[in-house]
Parts: sequence; C-alpha cells; structure tokens
Amino acid sequence: VQLQASGGGLVQAGGSLRLSCAASGFTLNFPAIGWFRQAPGKEREGVSCLSSLNDIVHYADSVKDRFTISRDAAKNTVYLEMNNLRPEDTAVYYCATDLGHSSSYALCHSHPTTWGQGTLVTVSS
Repeated sequence: VQLQASGGGLVQAGGSLRLSCAASGFTLNFPAIGWFRQAPGKEREGVSCLSSLNDIVHYADSVKDRFTISRDAAKNTVYLEMNNLRPEDTAVYYCATDLGHSSSYALCHSHPTTWGQGTLVTVSS
C-alpha cells in the first residue's frame, strides 16, 4: 500500500491549489482516505476525509466551504481542492488511509496506519 501526494506550493492568500494523492496496492473503493496537515508547532489535524463506501465526506470546521475532497476511481487518486487559502492553512499536507476504517469521520479523528509523503503548502499574506 503506497500513497504519493503532490501539488503543494506557494500561493498568495485568497488563491487556490489542488493536491493529488495517487494510491497503489489497494483500491479506493474499499477504505476511507483523507488529508491531514501539520503546521510547525501545532498538532496534526484531519482536514478532510472521504468514505469510499458511501461517499460521505468529513471536513474540519476550519476548512468547510473552502476545501473539497474528491476521488477519481479510474485513476485511483484522491484530490483536495483548496480555495480561498489563508496564511493559517500553511502546513505540510499528507494523505493517509487505514484499511481498518471505512468511516470518513473516524479516519479524520484517528491515527491512520498508512501515510504518503508530505507536500508543503505555503500561503503568503
């Protein structure tokens, strides 16, 4: 099971970025999968998670109405569309999954077993 995240970068406040997470070794039709982030000096936060069983999504309050998680089953890839970015969104973003979780809420509030490498998102003011 491998996850490959990409798409981070430097953007001005109010701008947009799209992160991608390509999965291999399992299909996105089974587990929940999601995006987490960790800023310097802060705890890791579950940003958004998607249940592939029923397409139920979970968002952290801090990103609701700005971020959108989606998946492309044909490409076995999950995306995080981030709009209206704020300086406080600056963090290393990780995609993660856990074959024992099919609930988006549970995954976002757990410690997933499988992580991709992080991708840095920097939002300048």
